Amino acid sequence: MTIEASIPGNTKPHMGTRDHQEYFWLRSFVAGGVAGCCAKSTIAPLDRVKILLQAHNHHYNHLGVFSVLRAVPKKEGFLGLYKGNGAMMVRIFPYGAIQFTAFDRYRKILIGKLGITGHIHRLMAGSMAGITAVVCTYPLDMIRARLAFQVKGEHKYAGIIDAFRVIYAKEGGFRGFYRGLTPTIIGMAPYAGISFFTFGTLKTIGLSHAPRVLGRPSSDNPNVLVLKSHVNLMCGGIAGAIAQTVSYPLDVARRRMQLGSSLAGAEKYATMSKTLRYVYNEHGIQKGLYRGLSLNYIRCIPSQAVAFTTYELMRQVLHLN
Repeated sequence: MTIEASIPGNTKPHMGTRDHQEYFWLRSFVAGGVAGCCAKSTIAPLDRVKILLQAHNHHYNHLGVFSVLRAVPKKEGFLGLYKGNGAMMVRIFPYGAIQFTAFDRYRKILIGKLGITGHIHRLMAGSMAGITAVVCTYPLDMIRARLAFQVKGEHKYAGIIDAFRVIYAKEGGFRGFYRGLTPTIIGMAPYAGISFFTFGTLKTIGLSHAPRVLGRPSSDNPNVLVLKSHVNLMCGGIAGAIAQTVSYPLDVARRRMQLGSSLAGAEKYATMSKTLRYVYNEHGIQKGLYRGLSLNYIRCIPSQAVAFTTYELMRQVLHLN
């Protein structure tokens, strides 16, 4: 999710020469990974609550978002809010790294080789980058969801390695690690695409119409204009909110399918269509397909703020501008 733009009137290419591009992909990989880890660590407690609400954990099923945030530390200790975050960090570094790097690569291919211009290339590149990152890191997301769903005193898995071992042995080998992949991919395409599209469009409009107000020179290249931190926060928050609203029911289906054997009546979550139909019939739209969405809106602002701010900082530290 590149967030730079050339200063109006500057003719110097913002990416530099081939020599300056040496190991560019590696530096971009690191920048995306660090940004992802920082963002996810910031909102880890909210992510745990979201999983508990989405899958209707019986210990917290009668509670709302803020009630669960208060109840988890009382029942499981403060670190209970970060249960599964270790697995998340193992997953999110390659996920963020692959997504950011893939987006830049896909965007260049779409523009340079296929001649696709305008804002549509962001939508396409974002969708493909999101799908690529999901497929590469999905087993780690599965493990993280299983660990986060556990409640103190009822542990089924001792840790990340044990979860891998048990799922592989009891749930069909490697296929067990990809339960819920279909709704994840279907949901990720519009989510990532809309996120990149909305943010990129807002960025372009902002830097085109009010570059001195909304932008500032990059610390590693004064010829490149980047968004100010508070503008990153605003644009990222809007993009995340829109994308979440569109794709959230598929995220609920994904979590249900991932948890599978951890839930009663696991056969009801065998396919995406069965899962969506069951959740809708049993709980409706507001308390089923969109249960926990308010939490995602609350997560959106701090997550995007940390992600974009960190990524922008890392781009400058690693001389990516």
